[in-house]
Amino acid sequence: MTPAPAAPAALPPRRRLRLVVALVATVTTGLAGVAVSANAAVPAPAPGWSLVWADDFTGAANTLPSAANWIIDTGTSYPGGPPNWGTGEIQTYTNSTANVSHDGAGNLRITPLRDSAGRWTSARIETVRSNFKAPAGGVLAIEGRLQMPNVTGDAALGYWPAFWSLGSPYRGNYHNWPGIGEFDVMENVNGINQVWGVLHCGVAPGGPCNENNGLGNFRTCPGSSCQSAFHTYRFEWDASVSPQQLRWYVDGQQYHTVTQNQIGEPYWSQMTSHAGYFLLLNVAMGGGFPNGVAGFTTPTAATVPGRPMLVDYVAVYQRGGGTPPTTPPTTPPTTTPPPTGVRDAYSTIQAESFNAQNGVTVEACSEGGQNIAAVGNGNWVRFDNVDFGSTPPRDFVARVASGAAGGVSGLVEVRLDSPTSPPIGSFAVANTGGWQSWRSVPGNVSSVTGRRTVYLTFTSGQPADFVNVNWFQFRR
Repeated sequence: MTPAPAAPAALPPRRRLRLVVALVATVTTGLAGVAVSANAAVPAPAPGWSLVWADDFTGAANTLPSAANWIIDTGTSYPGGPPNWGTGEIQTYTNSTANVSHDGAGNLRITPLRDSAGRWTSARIETVRSNFKAPAGGVLAIEGRLQMPNVTGDAALGYWPAFWSLGSPYRGNYHNWPGIGEFDVMENVNGINQVWGVLHCGVAPGGPCNENNGLGNFRTCPGSSCQSAFHTYRFEWDASVSPQQLRWYVDGQQYHTVTQNQIGEPYWSQMTSHAGYFLLLNVAMGGGFPNGVAGFTTPTAATVPGRPMLVDYVAVYQRGGGTPPTTPPTTPPTTTPPPTGVRDAYSTIQAESFNAQNGVTVEACSEGGQNIAAVGNGNWVRFDNVDFGSTPPRDFVARVASGAAGGVSGLVEVRLDSPTSPPIGSFAVANTGGWQSWRSVPGNVSSVTGRRTVYLTFTSGQPADFVNVNWFQFRR
């Protein structure tokens, strides 16, 4: 699901053709066993563990997943990223509840659909948070209870459900894979009763992770098949041992391990020293992995649409290593709805009133209302229909706060029409005395008139979050 690196010779990631022969020799496609309960509460942390973050998907039927927790990706690529998400998958992702919604019974369903013209749609979501990582001397666990799409044989050709994570520096870059790291907690293709767990890292092609294959292993689901029942898929990053370990489990049974020594430097540090990872859930159709396993292009005319992946819960836990990262409140503050009309560039624009965002959260502000938080390198917020009129601004000012550690700083930038356009203005910010210690900081801007889409983007040489933003405005 990750785009391929920019090198012309690189293949899309997650094409594990090396597994095909072994898979065909061991595949079990029967639907033996009795399906277990379709819904369970997020498990309480085991002794010694803490719950860092979770979503139990208990929303009303036909509603979208929480915007405080999830970003819904749409289209066939990230802005400026490789086409077809870099993997050759053929569907278009949407934010339609036909493709992604709560089922009203405690699950999220991601459903691939095909229209009368043969065009496929599906859904892909990723966590707002992008700082999930093992604490120093501790262990991080990423866990989900899912049922793969309940379809097998020819009717399943092209189905590619996945539960995975990407290194946070990928946001806003889209061409630094696989160096930033990818942990595939669960992948499956073509309705085969197998779960794959894979690590992607280093460089492509080749490198310590044998790209574009990755370092992976697979096994059948215990008891009931992967397609007919819910199973619990778990990934652990263990920084409490030396060398560190990465481990994959299904229903508590470990089936894959990669050690720090296998990866070596500088590649281990490249994928572990940044701010952390964000999580993804999606069902792709077609692409390198299902095509490689099938030996031909998928999906086919025999592929049946409408079989959802069901997600009971996703949870992140940690053990040891000090205090876990702050867990967002169970009921987040209500976000100011983005305006539907024109914004006046010379009036105060509340940062939390964004029309779209990448990687930020919203929290209560000590000055009243709300602010955007957890802002770091590669994050952005978008504001539509900002009207500068016929007289350009001389500068802009933003109300910012920072509790960043010493030596951590970054730029608050203004860009027009795209988060990758050249900045028209910026200012630098470092620690202001705390995450709610606010100050107004100005920055010059280039001439701009008329009605434009405005992005606030955030750039830093360090992976750590460096700023919160309450509001901003332009000044003549």
